[in-house]
Amino acid sequence: MSTSPAVVAAPGTSGRARTWALATVLASVGGLLLGVLTNLLQGWLPDAWAQIANSGAVWSVVAFVAGALSARRVGLLVAAVAGLLAEIGLVVGYYGYAEVARDGMGSLFAPLVWVGMAFVAGPLFGVAGFMWRGADPRRRVVALAALAGVFGAEAVYYAWVLHYAPQAWGCLAVLVLVPLLMGRTHRERALSLLTAVLFSLLAYFVFHRLILTALLG
Repeated sequence: MSTSPAVVAAPGTSGRARTWALATVLASVGGLLLGVLTNLLQGWLPDAWAQIANSGAVWSVVAFVAGALSARRVGLLVAAVAGLLAEIGLVVGYYGYAEVARDGMGSLFAPLVWVGMAFVAGPLFGVAGFMWRGADPRRRVVALAALAGVFGAEAVYYAWVLHYAPQAWGCLAVLVLVPLLMGRTHRERALSLLTAVLFSLLAYFVFHRLILTALLG
């Protein structure tokens, strides 16, 4: 008889590992495919609407969805990782398709900047998606305000910098619709909308006015 202690896997450990692996793989593949799609949409959409295809707001939705879909089966950490991998997949898919099927992606500087952004936005919106699926109303308010607020920041950018009025109105509509459609109570909707307006102004000045202006000019 062997005197070595038996090694028994904890119940459910292998199942959780498979779920975590599936969540991260799906987030990566989904981000990659959507990155290619956003590149294609820039050629398909008319005029200034092409700008929206790969906007930071639209890409943030992908990380939010990755976190939300992971919420019931995995923990907060995996939701953050899924959001990160989705964002990196978007960057790789977008610029990879530009390199292979178009005239090339040019300098590596812009892709590296967006990968850096992915390390911030990916976990942030992955966690937001996770919190939105949770039971805490305060966390749901913050999650919805973050998602709506990034569209509000885009609306300010389109209106004041690019002077794209229809696109600005479109993003403002999303800012309003996200809390109204995704909130669970009237109070939650009102608080999410109010907080989203504040987040919009903060995100615009921090992201567009400080970070992007400093990095991309």
